[in-house]
Amino acid sequence: MKRLSAVFAAASLALGAMSPTWAAEPPPEFGTDWDDPRTAAPPVEKPATASCTVKIVDEKFDDFTPYTGTFTPPADCPGPWNKIVLRMEGKVQGVQYDRLGHLEVGGVTLFKTSTPEPSREGIAWSVEKDVTAYAPLLARSQPVWMLIGNVVNDTYTGVLDVQVYLTFYRAQGRYKPAETADDVIPLTNPRREGTALLGEVTVPQNTERLIAEVYATGSGGGCEEFWYFTVPTVVPYSCPADTGPYREVQLEVDGKVAGVAMPFPHVYTGGWANPFLWYVLPAPRAFDIRPIRYDLTPFVGLLTDGKPHQIKVNVLGVPEGRPGWELPTQVLAWRDPRVSRVTGGLIEHRLGTLSNDSTYALVDGWNQVDTQGGHQLRVSGYLRTSRGWVVTSVEQSVSNSSMHRWVGEAENPDGITATWNDTSTVTEIGRGLFPTVSRSDKRYTLDGLISVTPENRLTTTITLHDEEEERTVQGLLTLSHRELSDLYTGEAAYNSGVPRPQRNAVGTSTQRYRLTEGRTCYDRSITTRNGFVTEDVQRCH
Repeated sequence: MKRLSAVFAAASLALGAMSPTWAAEPPPEFGTDWDDPRTAAPPVEKPATASCTVKIVDEKFDDFTPYTGTFTPPADCPGPWNKIVLRMEGKVQGVQYDRLGHLEVGGVTLFKTSTPEPSREGIAWSVEKDVTAYAPLLARSQPVWMLIGNVVNDTYTGVLDVQVYLTFYRAQGRYKPAETADDVIPLTNPRREGTALLGEVTVPQNTERLIAEVYATGSGGGCEEFWYFTVPTVVPYSCPADTGPYREVQLEVDGKVAGVAMPFPHVYTGGWANPFLWYVLPAPRAFDIRPIRYDLTPFVGLLTDGKPHQIKVNVLGVPEGRPGWELPTQVLAWRDPRVSRVTGGLIEHRLGTLSNDSTYALVDGWNQVDTQGGHQLRVSGYLRTSRGWVVTSVEQSVSNSSMHRWVGEAENPDGITATWNDTSTVTEIGRGLFPTVSRSDKRYTLDGLISVTPENRLTTTITLHDEEEERTVQGLLTLSHRELSDLYTGEAAYNSGVPRPQRNAVGTSTQRYRLTEGRTCYDRSITTRNGFVTEDVQRCH
């Protein structure tokens, strides 16, 4: 495989169109135009094979009417495929809020995103995502559904002009067919019950591995978009939430907790009362919202009876009846091709006691809420497969620590420092001489402050860090190792409550995205000032 550094160095040479107009001398403050939005994340690595592209969405979103259509696999590029890449391209001009987008193919969520806010002159942006994992779904014609709910009127004039393409790269020569699940299965009869999503899934009877995906987002502009700011109801603050800000995305199978996870603290491009932070550089994951993945393999032996089984996804900590969380869910199944049915059962199911403690104090004139929470789960199950007995154990540990501080009834200044840790270890015994152990360590950190002067000058500073390390070993042999660091820092200020020409907005931001996989590396940082890119550096070490 090519080195990522070489691939992305070549890609960077093609970014001439991204060179900023004001790279040497940015304007003294934001004007009516700025650079097109972008991120420092790497483009999807593509094989040097024949490819075919299919447009699956072409729509101008100006209300809450979804786009519907039909996708048909390209006849000139029949599978098997080495890679499938989704690309969304968008344009918008005028005045508009950030909007949340959701794309389904065959009832399966392929992509979730949020949109940038436009300039008066207009912006264009694009997002790429590797969707090879959904190849079994995309091998046949499917209905397409996409919604970016939008409001267009005399004030909010921005119409979101969006196209989505799928490019299929054929497997040829050294570019082997991608190894994917055999089935991608949406939930049937999905419905909301309070704050939870319920549905059923029927898996093939010879399933031997099962993964669930949940695209969990708090959104909608209310308190649950900024759930990490909420406080216990006994504390004087504008966003109360029963026991406080601890949130946990919990998945159940037939009434048993099968997975626990920390939600990512998404910040959309209008977030933190300051869109000037995000006009060019969005926060991590804002353009490509990634799903939470749960390994449900220990439960497979209970699910292969050919009957539907209940899946429930719930966000712990959300006050009953409060809107804001979206939880589209699907499962990916791998089959044992040598048997008609795999059987098995649970060996162990141990759910720890949930800890969630928020304490309030008045410290040096600041209201302060300190929160500590966490949860642990261990599940083991066995399967009788064509290769013999296989035992899979999943251990999960999640925790959240935060300090939220604000001053007075006006909640000014208002700031938070928070950390979320999410560790998952999957151990498989029976497929080789030594156990295979896969461990994922995720860590999210958020540190920010909003303040407003008596003259109504609003300033926001924020640092958001998305980190993950994944490693798979078999005995003493490391099969794979991957490390990701996506770090955003920014500060922006403007005059609040006045017409746009009088806002005198200024802002700086930097994103550095680092990725290492084995011996390959990618390292790129982008810096902006007052809406224009002043530095775009790619390095590897």
